[in-house]
Amino acid sequence: MLSSFSAPSVHGRGAAAARLAAVALVSGLVAVSAATTAGAAVADELPLSQGGATATIGGLKASGPAVIHEDGGDKQVSAGLFEMSVDNGGTLQTYCVDIYSPTQKDAKYQETPWSGTSLNENPDAGRIRWILRNSYPQVNDLAALAAKAGASGLTEQDAAAGTQVAIWRYSDGADVDAVDPQAEKLADYLQRSARDLAEPAASLSLDPPAVSGHPGELLGPVTVRTNADGVTVTPPADATSGVRIVGRDGKEITSAVDGGELYFDVPEDAADGSVALTVQASTTVPVGRAFASETRSQTQILAGSSESTVSAAATANWAGSGAIPALSAEKNCAEGGLDITAVNEGDEAFTFELMGSEHTVEAGTSRTVTVPLQEDQTYDVTVEGPGGYEKRFQGVLDCRTQSGVGGETVQTLNEPSPATVGGTSAATTDLAETGTSSATPVIAGIAIGLVLIGGAAVLFVRKRKTPTQD
Repeated sequence: MLSSFSAPSVHGRGAAAARLAAVALVSGLVAVSAATTAGAAVADELPLSQGGATATIGGLKASGPAVIHEDGGDKQVSAGLFEMSVDNGGTLQTYCVDIYSPTQKDAKYQETPWSGTSLNENPDAGRIRWILRNSYPQVNDLAALAAKAGASGLTEQDAAAGTQVAIWRYSDGADVDAVDPQAEKLADYLQRSARDLAEPAASLSLDPPAVSGHPGELLGPVTVRTNADGVTVTPPADATSGVRIVGRDGKEITSAVDGGELYFDVPEDAADGSVALTVQASTTVPVGRAFASETRSQTQILAGSSESTVSAAATANWAGSGAIPALSAEKNCAEGGLDITAVNEGDEAFTFELMGSEHTVEAGTSRTVTVPLQEDQTYDVTVEGPGGYEKRFQGVLDCRTQSGVGGETVQTLNEPSPATVGGTSAATTDLAETGTSSATPVIAGIAIGLVLIGGAAVLFVRKRKTPTQD
């Protein structure tokens, strides 16, 4: 059997899940050299990043109390503005769009398209972006904001709490009110006034994230998409490969702008292999960009950004003959699964097996297979092909808010710190947070794994014929 799929028997939201999710579930982009001859080696793992800002969450910058009204009674939470530290420089301010999930201490977050979060299925996602653009901290004239809301004497804490409450009403459909009367007036005004706005573009991405072809060719183009004035291009670290990063004219380049096209110039005598390039820029991340964590920590949405470091990576894979595949994976919340895309720029078909089914990608075409997953399911998917080709994708599917989840509690009105389920947890109780707090719950996944291995799950396959790129 050339492929495997497994769902671990225990799904934790702590260190184990963090290690699994660290392979960037939403964007496993690795192009691995694979010839069709026997004994072909699998290349080393290459950078796994969808592009944009990567940051670590800190505490609440400004907040106030709010009350969730539920059938079981009123429960209190902290509502406010988080602060994140961007890798390699910069600061982000975010609100939560996932009220019923805990915030993990020092959780790592990656800038993510709405399609990879619960915002994908939310018809009010655009209204949330309007709130972000028309409230604190984008509007820092609190007197003017208070006048529009019919409030008076808004503090930063009131403004943050009112903004978060308004967002929760649209992100989670929560029946929630701010405790402070002025914050509540702001929340009502924002909810009432919100209009639909489009999703903002990524701060930085490379399209496509993986390319392939023959030695002696320019592999690409890989197009730069960014709101920065320009990006710095870092060539492959493996200088022995002789691969250069060039423009369409073949001239080596070290910088690019939005819309710029990058090519991998692979020497004609290069042995079969693969390399990666990275691009980096300093820019402000657009308000309304979503941020998803490597653990099951609250999904965040951007409210403000300093000048921050953003980056993206792309890979190239080449071989002299045979199939030349490049694989990538991306979370697909609309279909409730993981999209695995194979592009074959070789001169022979590439055949691989996934979950017991065989798939063939003809030369010069691409094919996407959607692996269906359960919400919060830890997945471990291996794609194997001829000649020793193997690519593994791991992570956790996290597409929905936890509204109405039984057994979880939030901070009650008379408690000074977030309540927990199943005892205290250093991962949650040491951090000021919005929304529900809980200890790391354990979710059994063995039944899901058996169903999938048994073939009961259905693969949704989309096949698209594309011409070989220049």
